[in-house]
Amino acid sequence: MEDALRGLNVQPVESVGTQFDPRIHEALGSIETAEFPDHQVLEEIRRGYRLRDKLLRPALVRIAVNPAQVAE
Repeated sequence: MEDALRGLNVQPVESVGTQFDPRIHEALGSIETAEFPDHQVLEEIRRGYRLRDKLLRPALVRIAVNPAQVAE
């Protein structure tokens, strides 16, 4: 399946480890943690895809909520 998508120039959206971007990610939940920066994507629930610059499907993700950074 992934080979067929690559042949059509469909690329997966990078998610885990990146900052949450509402243009390409859809947050389904959050995880409270002090280990990661606020709004960093921690988990990808469903992979998103784009065709060149057009988003075909947003990635469904869970993001970090860092109470120490929110209070500042």
